[in-house]
Amino acid sequence: MKIIYDPKVDAAYIRLKEGHFQVTTQKLTEDIAVNYASDGSVVGIEILDAKKYILKHKRPIIELVNLQPA
Repeated sequence: MKIIYDPKVDAAYIRLKEGHFQVTTQKLTEDIAVNYASDGSVVGIEILDAKKYILKHKRPIIELVNLQPA
């Protein structure tokens, strides 16, 4: 998993799968969209106006819960 933030456009992308995929995108809100691979798995999540959602603090808090090694 990789989280990419572009401060120039205030957008974040949470990449859940590495590689090149043809994706379909489903908008959940005006600012949040989910990209799905052809097998239905989630490839990534795009968050526009990211400061409003995940960067409210100087350092965002990221909590990993029940993360199991592959």
